[in-house]
This record gives sequence, C-alpha cells and structure tokens, in this order.
Amino acid sequence: MQRRTLLTAAVIATLSIGSAFAQDIKPRLIRFGYGLNEQSNQGRATKVFVDEVDKLSGGKMKIRAFGAASLGSDVQMQQALIGGAQEMMVGSTATLVGITKEMALWDTPFLFNNAKEADVVLDGPVGTKVRAKLEEKGLVGLVYWENGFRNLTNNTRAVNKLEDLNGIKLRVMQNNVFLDSFKTLGANAVPLPFSELFSALETKAVDGQENPFNTILSSKFYEVQKYLTITNHVYSPWIVLVSKKFWDGLSPAEKNVLLKSAEKSRDFERKDTRDEAAKALADLKGKGMQINELSPTEAARMRDKLTRVNASIAANVGMDLWNETQAAVSKARGGK
Repeated sequence: MQRRTLLTAAVIATLSIGSAFAQDIKPRLIRFGYGLNEQSNQGRATKVFVDEVDKLSGGKMKIRAFGAASLGSDVQMQQALIGGAQEMMVGSTATLVGITKEMALWDTPFLFNNAKEADVVLDGPVGTKVRAKLEEKGLVGLVYWENGFRNLTNNTRAVNKLEDLNGIKLRVMQNNVFLDSFKTLGANAVPLPFSELFSALETKAVDGQENPFNTILSSKFYEVQKYLTITNHVYSPWIVLVSKKFWDGLSPAEKNVLLKSAEKSRDFERKDTRDEAAKALADLKGKGMQINELSPTEAARMRDKLTRVNASIAANVGMDLWNETQAAVSKARGGK
C-alpha cells in the first residue's frame, strides 16, 4: 500500500513538473526576418527552426518568417531588434561590426582553410565569447549558421591575378573590414545592402560582388554576372539573433525552446549549405558563367597584401582575443 502511495505521489509530481513547464510557455507570435528567398539554404533552415519551435512549445510559440528582406536589410533588422520592434532574425555577422567590434574577427581574410576549422572555432570558447558581447548592445546571439566561403563575380574581366581587381566597382557589405580589404586589393569598393544588390548589378551601378556559391545561385546573379573567380577569400558566418528586450521577458522554458530549435536548425543548415555548394558551382557553370580558380600563388599574394588589414582587425578586436583566435585555429588544424 505504501509503495502504491509513493508511486502515485511520484506520478503526480512528474505531472506537476510537466504542467509547470507547460505553464511556463505562453502563446507568442515571433517575427523572424532573413535576407534571402524561401528557396535558399537560409529559407530552408528557417523552416526547420519554425517547425521545431512549434513542436517543442506544444504549438504555443509561433514563428512568422519573413524572407527576401521584406522586413528590411540586415542593418535595418538589427536596429529593429535592438529597439524591440522585431523579435528575431538571421543575418550576416559582417553587418554587426558597427555594433559589436569583436564581430570583425569573422571578416579576417583567409582566416579558415576549411569549414571544419570554422565550426570548431565558432562553436567553441572564442565564438561564444564574441556572441556574448552582443548582449550589452541589446542583442542575443543564439547560434552561428554558415553562409560559406566567399567568391568573386564581376562583368569586367576574369580575375586571374591580383592586378585584375584594379578599378572593378565591387559591391561589398556595409562593413569597414570588407571596404578596407578590397580597396587594398585595388578594387573600387562600394558598400550596399544585399537587398539592393541585384538591381545594382543589373543597372551596372556596380560591376561585381562577392558571395558564396549558394547565394550567387539562389539570388540569380548569373543572370547579370559573367565571370566567377573561386577565391575562398573569407569564410562568412550568419548568426541567429534575438532582441534582448524580447529575450529578457521570456521564461527559462521559452528561452530553452528557442535555443534548442536554433541548434537543430544550425546543424541542418550547415549540412544543407555544404551539400548545396558543390552542386551550386556545377549549376553556375551550366548557367553560362565563365569560372576560373585563383591559383595558390595569387591567393598568397592577396594574403600578403592584406597584412595591414589583419593588423588593423587585431588592434580593433583586441590583441588578447586575436591571439586566442589564432591559437584556436591552430589547435583546430591539429597544432598545439
């Protein structure tokens, strides 16, 4: 009899915990903005996030996704999150540099040799430390997604060597590291929001741009660009952000739903992006783009030319963080 009483008590306690957890999750509508279209890797991963939040919250927390920059550019959405006018977004880390200077780390040219190194550093202590810096500015970073290694396209000429960049009017992100890098390499760097890029290429306001294969394909830049040069000059992450004003009003259970869903979407998104990248390159060839690969010698010449830019990044983010990052990259490569 006593055993049955204890068992009943245990069941009631378990049900109470479950009930308390359920009560900790309130009906919420969360606006989630992103820059690319619904058929892109960004769009597919957003759907995974939407579905997982619905599942983990028992249908209480609803994510309303807005793609194709319909809520504004990354910079506009970041400001909306800081002000509390929008709840969530995913976007480039590069456009956060003006808000949190440490984000410039991820713009370092030729920082990572491959995606595995990037995963280890971004998901490790360095990536966590950089994400945490956002909170004092009114943003909460949940996870890093992958945009990918960036490559050059343009309408002027094939870029086979450093000098071929001279005078090319190249759209870059609204970020001083990208501006300084491409000016140093000889291009005429023009900062523009991504949402304005296709029309700028179409009207020849700019000659070229630089983005991963997936973005070049999903945004149909092959319709308005002739030459593609495989440079892999920067590994570019995206970051899932929450408005701190919104985040601070959530219960621990609600925060957990968003974090676990973001982690699931990250794992899906990275695999999806990598699977798509090789296919995207083949598709771009099929679309008639002229594709060449920058030689290791020319890549090294570019890297050497950017020494001053790297020194500037190190000074900007702080030498301690810079050295910690270099050590983490070295360790990821199997160094000591």
